[in-house]
Amino acid sequence: MPNLPTRIANAWNAFKRPFTEFAPSIGSSYGAYPLGRHYNVTNEQTFVSGLYNRVAMDVSAVDIRHIRMEPDSRQYITDVPDDLNTCLTLSANVDQTGRGLIQDLVLTMFDEGVAALVPIDTSVDPLLTDSYDIYTMRVGTITEWFPQDVRINVWDDRTGQFRDIIRPKNKIAIVQNPLYSVMNEPNSNLQRLIRKLRLLDVIDEQTSSGKLDVIIQFPYTIKSEARKQQAEQRRKLLEDQLTGSRYGIAYADGSERITQLNRPVENNLLNQIQYLTPQVYGQLGISEAIMNGTASEQEMLNYYTRTLDPILTAICDAMTRTFLTKTARTQGHAIKFFRDPFRLVPVSQLAEIAQKLTAAEVLSSNEIRSAIFYPKSTEPNADSLKNPNINVTEDSGEPMPDTTEEPTDEPQSEGVIQDEV
Repeated sequence: MPNLPTRIANAWNAFKRPFTEFAPSIGSSYGAYPLGRHYNVTNEQTFVSGLYNRVAMDVSAVDIRHIRMEPDSRQYITDVPDDLNTCLTLSANVDQTGRGLIQDLVLTMFDEGVAALVPIDTSVDPLLTDSYDIYTMRVGTITEWFPQDVRINVWDDRTGQFRDIIRPKNKIAIVQNPLYSVMNEPNSNLQRLIRKLRLLDVIDEQTSSGKLDVIIQFPYTIKSEARKQQAEQRRKLLEDQLTGSRYGIAYADGSERITQLNRPVENNLLNQIQYLTPQVYGQLGISEAIMNGTASEQEMLNYYTRTLDPILTAICDAMTRTFLTKTARTQGHAIKFFRDPFRLVPVSQLAEIAQKLTAAEVLSSNEIRSAIFYPKSTEPNADSLKNPNINVTEDSGEPMPDTTEEPTDEPQSEGVIQDEV
């Protein structure tokens, strides 16, 4: 620990410099988070935004890493400690972490049908070579398609504004929504459900708008201009009575007949919504139990297999195809996702699974401890793959032979009989 004079000389406080010294040079400012996903109007006002966010959170919770595998057997060897792996696991840019980048990518992909991962800061110009290091990347929205290029709207952290840039298709990772026909097609069940929900909202607003929708029937025929003026005066008088009264009470003549029209309108919108909702959940591989957190292990496994895995595979394949050269792919480099197999395991079954994995020499004791977030053990055999149920010798490591004698049916003599002399 530094001594007192050194601490005093190097001490610094966050409020030491006033804000006015550097405020003019730090760029434009926003009152809200500028990178927050703003859905289309059709998706923002329904439950679809919550559905998108739920799936995006679950996708971003899965680890995506740049790894190296055996070229022939395609078995996992180790992670590649490069800048691309740092973008995927730790920091993607100055505003987003690796998980935040993936969540933003999934939300954009769901809302637009396709999204782009754009390298922002690289070691060399990607247009000059295929071999370069990626320092930062961002999610962009494709606004225009060309034969070999695309126009992308992406955030520029130097100016604090969204800018349109044109990039070749083989220099950015274009991720298409694997559930496009279910979610983004104009006649898909999800879009039909969104339209039905919007119509239901419009009817609810009309019903609760506060209008009385009253028809007054007068005891005389309204055909002449004088009768129309008399009826208009009577209508205004009745309206003034209702709005000016404390309790909304008005009086009418005994010969006048008042009919109220704002009764609930009978339609089959609710039945159609109740019919489409299970269909949408089934096509997406999602159930209501998953949304409210009461899903069983089998339901979660089905959700991971049918919904999350295709999305994660599309993301990894797009990045492997674009960001890794052919030479790197030949050497076994790839971008893969790794889902925690112990996440859905109940505590009551965890010990049994750990015992089977260690006995089959699949995982070591320290690997099991790391999976359940326990610190590493310092025991000598904690990092070795061996069956703890088998005794081994200290020198050779071979199994100890069984020295126990099998019982026999022959009687044993209790002593030695000496021959007589």
